[in-house]
Amino acid sequence: MGLQSKLDDMRTQFEASAPPETLAIMHAATDKLQRSGIMEHVLKIGDQMPVFELPNQQGDLVSSQALLRKGPVVVSFYRGVW
Repeated sequence: MGLQSKLDDMRTQFEASAPPETLAIMHAATDKLQRSGIMEHVLKIGDQMPVFELPNQQGDLVSSQALLRKGPVVVSFYRGVW
């Protein structure tokens, strides 16, 4: 099973159990983002990511170039302390 299939399965399972009002809010936010035109500016499969420095979970700056010297990189964003 590929990543997209796993993500689709996770979304299906979540939507089957989430409260309808939660789903309505999430779908409205997704629709608003899509209508904003943001998708015209996102990286597509095969695009090169720009060089960047971002803070890690401890607040230390991490360079994409330094990470790439060690091997492939996955970038994950989260909203901070939950």
